[in-house]
Amino acid sequence: METLLPIILQLVAGAVGGNVGGAAMKNASLGGLGNTIAGALGGLGGGNLLGAIIPALASAAGGGSTVGNLAASGIGGIVVQVIAGLIKSQMNKSA
Repeated sequence: METLLPIILQLVAGAVGGNVGGAAMKNASLGGLGNTIAGALGGLGGGNLLGAIIPALASAAGGGSTVGNLAASGIGGIVVQVIAGLIKSQMNKSA
């Protein structure tokens, strides 16, 4: 369970970030489910990317690593959702 908990937290934080990104940029929104899925994928990637780029922060003892991981996952969720939403909106314009 210790290895599964960070993944679950990354998915949840990313999903929240994806919905925040969809609410902030209405023209890039993918709908509720689309924002959640894109955000969760971005959160998973963002949390793992943080661990690869800053291993000292990811392996730090205490709550700092969890907070940093959640923040990176939330930001990753926003970024992936907004990029996917903008690509979708551009594809709809050209069709």
